[in-house]
Amino acid sequence: MKRMFFLLIMFFVSILFVFSQNDPKMAVGLGPEINMNSRENFALGVVLGFNYNLASSYAVGVTIAASNNLSGISVIEPAALFRWYFLGRESGWFAQADAGGYFVFEDGEISTLFMAGLKGGLRMPFGTRFYIEPHLRVGYPFLFGIGAMAGMKF
Repeated sequence: MKRMFFLLIMFFVSILFVFSQNDPKMAVGLGPEINMNSRENFALGVVLGFNYNLASSYAVGVTIAASNNLSGISVIEPAALFRWYFLGRESGWFAQADAGGYFVFEDGEISTLFMAGLKGGLRMPFGTRFYIEPHLRVGYPFLFGIGAMAGMKF
């Protein structure tokens, strides 16, 4: 297990060096989120996202979110994304469509649902490589989520 983890880290580090010579086209981010992945109250979660800029205004990618309501319900949401930057560049205000799976772990059982949502946010660059991205999302079956991601472009 340690060897596999080490190889994955080395793979991603080598990708950073390869793409650091060009304009950044890919980005990876990680951050916290509060959402309604719970029957009552809120759930706390974390979101990992990866996207690739197709043109200056559009990006595609994947996200995976994991949430827990601290009362026995855990949710994992893998999803594909399509993003549009309003100002025609790879930062600023954006709208995003998400679609994927929704896996609920409760009382030793797994329930599977389809997930669809819309996300809006603001990607604020820090230099040419780093960014912070607050966001708000709405959709089914989670109702809403609010969070922020910090990431790196390469």
